[in-house]
Amino acid sequence: MDTFQPAENGGEEGKLYEHFLITTDKGQEPLRIDKFLLNRIENVSRNKIQLAAKAGTILANGKPVKPNYKVRPHDEITVLLPKPPEIHDLKPEPMTLDIVYEDDQLLVVNKPAGLVVHPGSGNYSGTLLNGLAYHFENLPQIEGFMRPGLVHRIDKQTSGLLVIAKTELTMTHLAKQFYDHTVKRRYVALVWGDPDQDEGTITGHIGRNLRYRKRMDVFPDGDHGKHAITHYKVLERLGYVCLVQCRLETGRTHQIRVHMQHIGHPVFNDETYGGDSIVKGTVYTKYKQFVENCFKLMPRQALHAKVLGFTHPVSGDWMELETPLPEDFQKTLEKWRNYTQNLIK
Repeated sequence: MDTFQPAENGGEEGKLYEHFLITTDKGQEPLRIDKFLLNRIENVSRNKIQLAAKAGTILANGKPVKPNYKVRPHDEITVLLPKPPEIHDLKPEPMTLDIVYEDDQLLVVNKPAGLVVHPGSGNYSGTLLNGLAYHFENLPQIEGFMRPGLVHRIDKQTSGLLVIAKTELTMTHLAKQFYDHTVKRRYVALVWGDPDQDEGTITGHIGRNLRYRKRMDVFPDGDHGKHAITHYKVLERLGYVCLVQCRLETGRTHQIRVHMQHIGHPVFNDETYGGDSIVKGTVYTKYKQFVENCFKLMPRQALHAKVLGFTHPVSGDWMELETPLPEDFQKTLEKWRNYTQNLIK
């Protein structure tokens, strides 16, 4: 009998696709892989399987195969299929979208802070997907659900670039790039403190906090959570805070925020991970008032998804897009620059 199991997903983005591992038994007769998978994966169409094969997300013994590949005994088959959130009755809503790039296959949007990406508990309207549903004349239909086209996410209070797929093939192709960690993602963050090194790498499993479900935590011994790696580079030192660039090697929930907090440099004004109070600096009235004014100017975590790079699913061209820091981030950064200069004087 075949052995079949869902494999470990790829982190936060893993919630948006399914990864299966199937090992055929010794008596497996030659059979087209699209027909083979159709009988073994629930609620999947043959067209979806064929598109996945075309996108290179169906592998036999580690190598991509075409839909007509004949399955053999003891084959190890891995399958990656898009799994968009099951959203019923997605209501199109007029919304101003900051579209950085768009063609017939995909769209890249610069998401503002405060905008929820997709409907969920407590947010059934006013989300980015509601705006996208209005922007698109028709979202492709899959098994009765509107296709949101999501292959990754950004936290509500994080700003920056997000790519949205318009077609099944693009969805599958981009999902594989995120799963393989070949997508280039660069974030800019204002963090508390002054790191000892100009560059560094943070490695530590990330999983749900064992007491507070809405928080994530780092488990250095790997006894809980999933492997996570964040590379950071200091861009500008501003005394009690520092501007850093973060490069994600994995895509875990709240990865940058929880990793930076773990090394003692929480993201500025991140209320979930302790950045919304004075972490560095002497607490005297004038300084405290200055920090509180910065918090008012930027009432959210100082984190922006600045750079996004990926291979275009159809043309094969490398695409790299960049967006400037939003106004609240720029003004807060400028206030810290002025404050630091006055301290030097």
